[in-house]
Amino acid sequence: MMVRCVRDIEYQLLPGSLRKTTDIVIERDGRVTVRPPVDYTPEQVDAVVESKRLWIYRNLAQWKNLNTSAVVREWVNGETFLYLGRNYRLALVLDQDSPLTLKGGRFCLNRTVIDQGGTSAAQQVFAAYLTDKGQKYLCDRVNYFSPKTGVQPTSIKIKDLGYRWASCGITGRLNFHWKCMMAPPTIIDYIIVHELCHFHYRNHSNAFWNEVDKVMPDYRDRKEWLRKNGASLTV
Repeated sequence: MMVRCVRDIEYQLLPGSLRKTTDIVIERDGRVTVRPPVDYTPEQVDAVVESKRLWIYRNLAQWKNLNTSAVVREWVNGETFLYLGRNYRLALVLDQDSPLTLKGGRFCLNRTVIDQGGTSAAQQVFAAYLTDKGQKYLCDRVNYFSPKTGVQPTSIKIKDLGYRWASCGITGRLNFHWKCMMAPPTIIDYIIVHELCHFHYRNHSNAFWNEVDKVMPDYRDRKEWLRKNGASLTV
């Protein structure tokens, strides 16, 4: 991965693909990544970035506005945490064997997790819980949408994808970030359909969005919700 600059825009040049157009993405951490056609030279990519400079500025400004309100949660009784779009209050308990359970409308976290490992340990426990719950939930939803998109992935894995919600590999594997399980079901469905359609078009061309539209005509509303609220889906 190569880092390049065009005026005051720093971007990461990703390996080229077989697409005919250059894909520019503002990642969830604010990085600008660019994936060009495989035969483009770095200088040609610079020229594309230059031509899209105003678009990049505008979208970086939107990213900054959205992330100034990112939620910072505290690991205390009564704090709320998201699961499938609903807020559940946290209860620190001592009388359970499991590190984390969801019962009685509350997330019950074993207090020893915080006492012994602090915030990072608690975050790992939540990540493990959402990963475990996500495996079956996401597999079921993928199986529901696979016939509608005409795509059958070879495998599905839930893991930490950094600043991406999901990805699809050339081998047919789908990967989902465990944070997807914090989103409402309608938004999870959008993420799934989005990735399945990438098996048809590995870009964000009009043809790609037409495929998404065939399965999910209201995808624009769901996409906008994720853009505005994605920063709140965190532990």
